[in-house]
Amino acid sequence: MLRANSIVVDAIPDFLSSDAAQRIKDLRKSKIDVQQLQTDLRSGDRAALSRCITLIESSLPEHKLEAAQLLNTLEPKQNTLRLGITGVPGVGKSTFIEAFGLYAISKGYKVAVLAVDPSSQLTRGSILGDKTRMEELVKSESAFIRPSASGTTLGGVAASTREIIALCEAAGYNFIIIETVGVGQSETTVADLTDFFLLLHLAGAGDELQGIKRGIMEMADLIVINKADGANVKPAKRAQAQLKSALSLFPPKTNFYESKVLTASALEHSGISDVFDEITTYFEQAKENGHFEGHRKKQVLKAFQSMIEQALLFDFTNNPNVKAKWETVVVDLETGKITPRTAVQQLLELYRNA
Repeated sequence: MLRANSIVVDAIPDFLSSDAAQRIKDLRKSKIDVQQLQTDLRSGDRAALSRCITLIESSLPEHKLEAAQLLNTLEPKQNTLRLGITGVPGVGKSTFIEAFGLYAISKGYKVAVLAVDPSSQLTRGSILGDKTRMEELVKSESAFIRPSASGTTLGGVAASTREIIALCEAAGYNFIIIETVGVGQSETTVADLTDFFLLLHLAGAGDELQGIKRGIMEMADLIVINKADGANVKPAKRAQAQLKSALSLFPPKTNFYESKVLTASALEHSGISDVFDEITTYFEQAKENGHFEGHRKKQVLKAFQSMIEQALLFDFTNNPNVKAKWETVVVDLETGKITPRTAVQQLLELYRNA
């Protein structure tokens, strides 16, 4: 049965890993020195970054206040690159990200990977196994990998991903990669968090044009056909031609860049440099013509709107009058006594008269 405070996590969420759950327990036991945490974060201390992220993800009221205090001290970074990567399960996202991240590090970047794993809608559980799939990247002193559970958030990203990006940038990471949970119409939310959106595809997995949602193709700045090695080279080239033809039917996203289709093999590390060059060239052009700054400003406004909606929903579901009537309204809905529209109107009236 639905509950009025179902979106509020009062206990430790069961979809968190055991390490994350323990960190939250530790946070509860002691007063957090936010100023010291800020200092450690700016020094590039990875342990401090992890503690900051755990603080941001905590749902405790006192931690929310401390998190707000921490975030208010962070200055926006304009010299960072934010890359969103998505693709169907099995396309090799983790392998690609590891190969790409290592290449970016070789070019002088510090790379942070925010890997969002899907949460079960029944148990809220999540595997959070990305670190085990990026064994080489996790060893690098210039890399930081943070798996998070998507929870109930649509769009393939965790609710706090935007704030975690800011924390990573404050810690000195200048190439932020957000790996989303998979491909679907809602996954385009990641485009509101990043500067460049990369779609990984797999040749030979069915009709190339039917295998990808139109919304994803329209949002993608670059499509990379992964696993283009061995016997898959020719199918990958065919898929590349088909997808290029499909992209030509869509209007360009900007007036300075046309979306492209490349092939690569993360396993053999081939084509990775081409993908890196394509992305960095885009960033250079976007910064020169002002698109980069304008895009970031639009993202801030969207974040503001999203947070307003979340705050209002939180306030509504935790309103005493609404909570007192919630169970009764749910029962009436389940028995067919009232319609959803009537239920909403009843609860809104109680909320407004509180």
